[in-house]
Amino acid sequence: MSDIPVEAAGKPDDVRRALALLNAAGARIGNSLDLETTARELLDVAVPQFCDLASVDLYQEVLAGDEPRPVGPADGSGELRRVAFASAVSDAPLPLSGHRAGGDKGSESDGTSPVTVGSSHCYAIHSACATALRTARVQHIPGQDGTVPAQFGTIVQSTLAVPMVARDRVLGLVQFSRTKGSEPFGERDAALAAELAARAAVCIDNARLYRREHERALILQRSLLPPGDPEAAGLDIACRYLPGNPATEVGGDWFDVIELPGHRTAIVVGDVMGRGLRAAVAMGELRTAVRTLALTDMEPAEVLGALDEIARGLGGTPRSQRGGRGSTDLSEVYLATCIYAVYDPVSRRCTFANAGHLPPILVEPDEPALLLEVPKGVPLGVGGEPFEEIEVELPDGAMLALYTDGLVESRDHPLDEGLDAFRALLTDATEPLENVSDRVLTTLNVHHGEDDIALLMARVHGLPEESVGDWSLPSEPRSVARARELAREQLAAWDLSDLADTTELLVSELVTNALRHGEGEIRLRLLLDRTLVCEVWDAGLVQPRRRRAHDTDEGGRGLQLVGLLSSGWGSRRTPRGKAVWFELSRPDGETKVTDPAEALLSLF
Repeated sequence: MSDIPVEAAGKPDDVRRALALLNAAGARIGNSLDLETTARELLDVAVPQFCDLASVDLYQEVLAGDEPRPVGPADGSGELRRVAFASAVSDAPLPLSGHRAGGDKGSESDGTSPVTVGSSHCYAIHSACATALRTARVQHIPGQDGTVPAQFGTIVQSTLAVPMVARDRVLGLVQFSRTKGSEPFGERDAALAAELAARAAVCIDNARLYRREHERALILQRSLLPPGDPEAAGLDIACRYLPGNPATEVGGDWFDVIELPGHRTAIVVGDVMGRGLRAAVAMGELRTAVRTLALTDMEPAEVLGALDEIARGLGGTPRSQRGGRGSTDLSEVYLATCIYAVYDPVSRRCTFANAGHLPPILVEPDEPALLLEVPKGVPLGVGGEPFEEIEVELPDGAMLALYTDGLVESRDHPLDEGLDAFRALLTDATEPLENVSDRVLTTLNVHHGEDDIALLMARVHGLPEESVGDWSLPSEPRSVARARELAREQLAAWDLSDLADTTELLVSELVTNALRHGEGEIRLRLLLDRTLVCEVWDAGLVQPRRRRAHDTDEGGRGLQLVGLLSSGWGSRRTPRGKAVWFELSRPDGETKVTDPAEALLSLF
């Protein structure tokens, strides 16, 4: 074995053949950002034009996306995985000398066991292959006559062990072999082999960097999506998210389910235009903004209007330039489509607003699926146009589908055909949502990998009348006692007497505040679902604000008490004023209900 120089002159015919091979390598290697595909492209160029059989081994850390090892310090015996093999003489994987199978550094291989694609192995420290990896120089391995078992039917007479080096770091090893009857490798061949390996190494390193960034973006994207199928009052929900092909960049598709006061639910599906880490980050920022805006209880059209302003700000557009359409360079802003809906299980009505997104599909019992005609506004980030909203009453059992364009649009068919095929699959509003979701994804053949896909299926069912208590009270002091009485009677009917004392106390506080600081008639509403919600409505517009009472103050502790005894409280705007609410968890037999008297004493 000897080191081979990588520069050598040759005859004109040899030079032409070498240039033709390098030209083919430039055209065929690196057309994919996939490591294994790039390795196979190298072998497609080399076999049989340059050698009779060849293999590519990559370090495990390279396949994992980690930084490759530098030239020199490593001993060349690290664990590698065979990612590609090609042969013009036999389909069987040939044993190439000097390896230890399975990464077992405790026992030396006899050099006759085949190394199959996908298997891991190590080269012996003093072997030619380890030397090539350690020194980053091509090594010539002489003929192996007499060492190859007869069942392989092939005698290797000459092998070049060529390290794959990019940015002064070793990614792996290529072995080119010629069998008995072919011309042995010479100095010119070694130089050509080194050039082929170097070109492939650059492409593989780029693919490694892309894979690492792709996986990070995918982790970021998935971490921002709701885990599992979210729960919501009055809705059964099934969600599916499918990333695009790993060889393509991640997209900015997202969905979310947000619980709102009064057992209402906001559902949102969006799609950031563009791909890559920037799209995933933009998706996370917009999703967080949607959640924040939703919890302020703004109307859907107002949420999209504020979100549009945020999207333009994220793109770096100065506020002074956000006035009119066309004043913004669209290449500098975050563009996204989004559909936002709020469902109220008490009124059984759903309010939709749309920012350039595909329309939702509604399936009512015993009716064909139809596209809801939600006014289609401009995408988020464009600005200059107000958003509209529509309100739709949904019967019990109706099914809603919100989705992104990756589900219904591809190179194989136009959007209209995809929408028609999707609607044709939604024939039975009573079918379990999990089954519907899986059948849609399977039948529409969405695994083409062109785009990410988000699908949110929801079946609506309103709160039954017996789960709602609703009363109007005059704006006078005696309404406080009447509100306590109504609350206690309703809880007794619901078999929730354990919550009666706490509910009475908090209802009394809220009704008293409505009398002192609110306006007009008072409305008391109790809603029972997974939790108990109490709402006190009035016509006043001033929102309550909790303050810290001093030790000598006689009042000012009402909202402190509400916050202490409830699992959550707040206020929201209504069409005619505001509603202040609190929420209590239903007793489960294990959690002890807080004693109101003890909570009251703790405030002093």
